[in-house]
Amino acid sequence: MRTLPRLLQSLRNPLFARLYTAQTTSLLGDAFTWVALALLAFEVGGAKSATILAGALTLRVTAFVLLSPWAGILADRVDRRKLMAGADLGRMGVVGLMPWVDEVWQIYALMFLLNALTAFFTPAYQAALPQVMKQKDYAQAIALSGATYEVLGVLGPGIAGALAGLLGARNLFLLNGITFLFSALLILTLPASLRVEREKTPISPLGDIREGTLWLWRDGPMRYALLLELSAAVSGALVLVGTVGLVRGRLGLGELEYGWTMAAFGIGATLAALAMGAWENRIPRTTFVFLGAMVSSLAVLPADWASLHLLLFLWVLAGAGQNWVNLPTQALIADRTPEALQGRVYGAHFAWSHLWWVLAYPVAGWLGTHFPGGAFLYGGLVALSLLLGVEPLFKSWKRPS
Repeated sequence: MRTLPRLLQSLRNPLFARLYTAQTTSLLGDAFTWVALALLAFEVGGAKSATILAGALTLRVTAFVLLSPWAGILADRVDRRKLMAGADLGRMGVVGLMPWVDEVWQIYALMFLLNALTAFFTPAYQAALPQVMKQKDYAQAIALSGATYEVLGVLGPGIAGALAGLLGARNLFLLNGITFLFSALLILTLPASLRVEREKTPISPLGDIREGTLWLWRDGPMRYALLLELSAAVSGALVLVGTVGLVRGRLGLGELEYGWTMAAFGIGATLAALAMGAWENRIPRTTFVFLGAMVSSLAVLPADWASLHLLLFLWVLAGAGQNWVNLPTQALIADRTPEALQGRVYGAHFAWSHLWWVLAYPVAGWLGTHFPGGAFLYGGLVALSLLLGVEPLFKSWKRPS
């Protein structure tokens, strides 16, 4: 009997296979959302569509920062299965309203609500993985989830674009609602054991937020990884904000070449997730995080002067670097946090890591506006400085785990 590839062996666990299928379905729905939103923004706002999308992206990370710590509290106090299913059903309702939007404020309101529900789904999903997997296997499960996220980030918009051409943007939202419904129903087939047992103590939301945040920051390896995520956020924001101007402006190329470039970024992230699944038992997680931050920073440095072919190669490296920071950090939290605390710690991490992006996006935008010929160089130096500043100052934190 042929054995499964190492990364896919985690699917032999039937509970994880159902949870993974639910996540994959909802991720496909997310791809449908953003393609349909871009088309809807152009339909409603015309020339202002870029501003509308920028506003929606800002609301997305704002919802994550504000609400994910509270989501982490719920993930430790209620059945995570019901929390994830409820978030999916809520998202189904929100996208079901999108086809009737005809004002910009309605787009903003619905997108904030949609991402608020995502902020409740994600920490619960992350905290559920160690519950359904054995300790020696959950790093593979995290890697497979991350690889799927990146693959759908590349393939999902293409599938959504093709369906939008057949169905229309507004009908695509309705199809998206079906993906969330399927995800919710699949999650509800999981056992009720996804609720964690904890001592009966008075409910103190602010105390729980404080506890999750302090646990995250007090642990040396987790603190080290979280700070290096700031370096990765700067280089990642440069890619997401500055690539279109680099390709369409300086290189004078078209939308097709821009698509290739962003696909290269996603392909790099996918390959990195596959590599982590294969090597995670051989390389300490903190080493993965350091290598990822270094590769991501170095990859953007020469981009201002790169040809298209070199840029494609650099963006493969940049995408790989991003994932080598993010996925091992999730595994570190599972390694170093008691099960009863994991929801709160994942919620705190989700908020802090997205706060880094709230800071990084304006930096990338400011550099692109004031230094259009050297934005990637200067931004890459900022990312590299953050990395090199953390490394010697907190070297005692970086120990194998």
